Amino acid sequence: MYITHLECPKCGSVFNHSEVVQLCKKCSAPLLARYDLKKIKKRFCTKKLKYRSYNLWRYKEFLPIENEKNIVSLGEVVTPLLKLKNFGKRLGFKRLYLKDEGLNPGGSFKSRGAAVGISKAKELGVKGFVMPTNGNAGAAWAIYAAKAGIKANIIMPKDAPLITRNECAASGAKLYLVNGLISDAGKIAAKAVKKYALMDASTLKEPYRIEGKKTMGFEIIEQFGWKVPDVILYPTGGGVGLIGIYKSLLELRETGVIDTFPRLVAVQAQNCAPIVKAYENGEKESVFWENAKTVAFGITVPKALGDFLVLEAVYKTNGTAVSVSDEAILEYQALLAKNEGLFICPEGAATAAAAHKLLKEGWIKEYEKVVLLNTGSGLKYPDTIQANFSLLSPDDEINL
Repeated sequence: MYITHLECPKCGSVFNHSEVVQLCKKCSAPLLARYDLKKIKKRFCTKKLKYRSYNLWRYKEFLPIENEKNIVSLGEVVTPLLKLKNFGKRLGFKRLYLKDEGLNPGGSFKSRGAAVGISKAKELGVKGFVMPTNGNAGAAWAIYAAKAGIKANIIMPKDAPLITRNECAASGAKLYLVNGLISDAGKIAAKAVKKYALMDASTLKEPYRIEGKKTMGFEIIEQFGWKVPDVILYPTGGGVGLIGIYKSLLELRETGVIDTFPRLVAVQAQNCAPIVKAYENGEKESVFWENAKTVAFGITVPKALGDFLVLEAVYKTNGTAVSVSDEAILEYQALLAKNEGLFICPEGAATAAAAHKLLKEGWIKEYEKVVLLNTGSGLKYPDTIQANFSLLSPDDEINL
């Protein structure tokens, strides 16, 4: 294919993509996969995509797998971009959309990173890995690892959703629970990497998870007829999805497919908002957030390794970073379900709350084309919704 090397975005060091390389060996920053975009520009044709399979692999020129026999797939699909007519009208939007990642294998956007990350690991001959996770990433990597025959070791906080824990166990992964946060799981994972020579699949400590997640950007642009929306809001923990979408935009611009960018918005919970605080202070990196805790468990990340890349994406696209309360997250999750029939995850609901907040502040205009990213199915978080019901005996009648 067209991958050429791995590059450090901080110091510019270059590394061989045909070897297992984790972080920059000079400055320990995350690495990014680079491609021969000049060749891609000559050969990539958007019109020919109609003849390809309807999944993320349709963008194969921009993906790092060199031999297609190494692709590990669980039937991932191009996820729907839904217009929120009822919900949008209620809030005051004229063109509000939701990209629903809950329809991926495993029920979350993490399947994208796992599909490409595991496929590349297979291509590089990886036999086993360790991953600290808040839940969904571990579950996704565990099921793809099972398909690939790679041993998965997953470490997650004991408060992670039960469903994601069970997914790991069902797929044969070795599961460890830690009495702490994902940052604590990361410390344990680092010890295992050194002791057992495992691949470290922590967020941005391997370069290929981001390549899978950037396909969300390709899909959004294609679904709008290769036109760019005005705003994309993304729930941001480790930030790989936002970094990936920004990377896709850069690559599409370089290959002549687009010439403008949407404004990217990093959305966090008020009880864990290191990126928002850094943005408000005009900083290039964030500071560790003490006592992080939020109902949007997937974005409970006190300090992201790629925070400088998230902030760059926000700054370079004239975007912003905004936080919302747990109360607002649960409120908008319920509103979306009642108005659109969509039961989305709390992380996705955070983007809805943030969009309305920015609309009321005037940062978003009512006529702008706005995309919310729902990163997973609400079915993975059943405790966030409490059912109201009336208990009947067999001879009772309902009262309307």
